[in-house]
Amino acid sequence: MNSKKLKISFVLIVISIFTSFVISICVGKYPITLDDIKNLILGNSINEMSRKVFFTLRLPRTIMTLTAGFGLGMAGSVYQTIFRNPLASPDIIGVSSGANLGAAVAIIFVGNQINLVAGSAFIGGLMAVYAVTLLVHVTQNNSTATYVLAGIVIASLSQSIIMVLKFFADPESELAAIEFWSMGSFGSVTDLKLQVVLPIILLGIIVVILFRRQIFLLALNEDESRMLGVRVTLIRVIILSFTTLVVAAIVSITGLIAFIGLIAPHIGKLILKRQNFTTCIFSACVGSIIMMLADCLARTLYTAELPISILTTFLGVPFLIYFMYHKKEEQI
Repeated sequence: MNSKKLKISFVLIVISIFTSFVISICVGKYPITLDDIKNLILGNSINEMSRKVFFTLRLPRTIMTLTAGFGLGMAGSVYQTIFRNPLASPDIIGVSSGANLGAAVAIIFVGNQINLVAGSAFIGGLMAVYAVTLLVHVTQNNSTATYVLAGIVIASLSQSIIMVLKFFADPESELAAIEFWSMGSFGSVTDLKLQVVLPIILLGIIVVILFRRQIFLLALNEDESRMLGVRVTLIRVIILSFTTLVVAAIVSITGLIAFIGLIAPHIGKLILKRQNFTTCIFSACVGSIIMMLADCLARTLYTAELPISILTTFLGVPFLIYFMYHKKEEQI
């Protein structure tokens, strides 16, 4: 793709993000019109209910969907690059499973208090990555394959513990809460929660951007990376830690969100037909659009709000099928 087409692609993706953002603010059980948004921005008089809904719920929720989609799309692209695996996603090193375990522990032993569940999920995600790193250190094998295998081990162990917790959980309250949390939702996002997690997400994204050159050097053979002056083990741990920080901060508020980290990088590469950090940013933007559209559908398709992972899966599967056929045609 030449420079002109690349610029056009980014202009279109930015317009799509802006359009999705406006739609997301307007859509919901309490509708907010474009005139309401204009009056709020200009500081004109508007009824108090619209003001509260806009600033306390709808705007924070829309910012969170945009940020979550961006963060998960970028994380998926980074994981796929570092692990040289097109199927890599936040699950690859046990982040999602660890967060799910943390949430389940809080629900069973503390109660379904949203703040405690979110904090426990955040700690669980970070502990899962720490466990993966510790397992790799014990094996004294720092290869990419070892990280993947360690992630599978920790994820499987987390899922086993979750199944034990489900077995002893109260089926009328605790079990339902664990299952609902594992399907993801933006329904609990408020302005106060956004103020807590947004700085953490932005910190992780900024660090990943600062290490953009090292990320693609890690995609090379380890010996080649070392020859180019990369301290492979240290840089990999730093990048994985801050990428995981982004994912853990997101899922601590939203619950588990399927498919965004997997499908967004594939769509980005399919459109731009290149693999560099520009594609990583583009993939993150794609993730934002899919997330905002999925959240709009979650709020409007049914009388009760649908779990977000249902919609992200239905939106993502057609793209993945198209990608599979596209790769098949390339091989032919």
